[in-house]
Amino acid sequence: MSVLQADGRALVVAMDHARTHGVIEGLEDPGAIIDAMVDAGADAIMTSYGVVKHYRDRLIGRIPTIMRLDGGPSLYREDWLAYTEWALLHSVEDALLLGADGVCLMAFVGIPVELETYKIVAKVSGECLRVNLPVMVEALPAKSERIPDPMDPLAMASAARLGFEHGADIIKTYYTGSPDSFRQVVDNCPVPTLIAGGARMDTVQETLEVVHGAIQAGGRGVVFGRNIWQNPEPQRMVRALRAIIHDDASVAEALDAFNG
Repeated sequence: MSVLQADGRALVVAMDHARTHGVIEGLEDPGAIIDAMVDAGADAIMTSYGVVKHYRDRLIGRIPTIMRLDGGPSLYREDWLAYTEWALLHSVEDALLLGADGVCLMAFVGIPVELETYKIVAKVSGECLRVNLPVMVEALPAKSERIPDPMDPLAMASAARLGFEHGADIIKTYYTGSPDSFRQVVDNCPVPTLIAGGARMDTVQETLEVVHGAIQAGGRGVVFGRNIWQNPEPQRMVRALRAIIHDDASVAEALDAFNG
């Protein structure tokens, strides 16, 4: 099953957060979220080994499933984007055994684990090439001496390009705040670029404006978690996002889809 749809775009629901958070609001019942996302029309789900292993009957064959293979300490040990440890935790063979349709890995730029993440992406990309599995790389600049502003378009564009250069078939990265600035990211990345949602945004409208801006700049969709399943109406959120991603709807039209 393909992650990208016929139009080359995708609405991917991220469900790997508990792998670092442990308990997180909205993911108490992974099976219920999976069923709701399938029913609402999500294009794919990206999640952890544990979720794929224990809910495979609700994932595999129902919706394209991307499995995260790498990881680091929990938030009880180290902060997001400030890791000193990172490793490949699961194998391509594990992904194949569970029936996954693709794999996901990190590429952290600017922090001590940078080279280790490149080694992991390069190794897994070679293995996935042999078995025809697509590789999604979440490529993120991190605040550091040489990256004072991680949201700088050049830093984000460079992170995306580095993910591509080490083997990514799809890039997941942050939106830089405007279509003009995000276009620099897209124009310098030869593979489809999807945006991450990060922390939950304040309003539905803000979320839709971010996605609309990314699509206008040439982005190919989203890999959103908290901005979907922490919303009181996650299925409506999927419908609104689909309107922008697949139907080129305006923000106002997508809000109508959410409300009605």
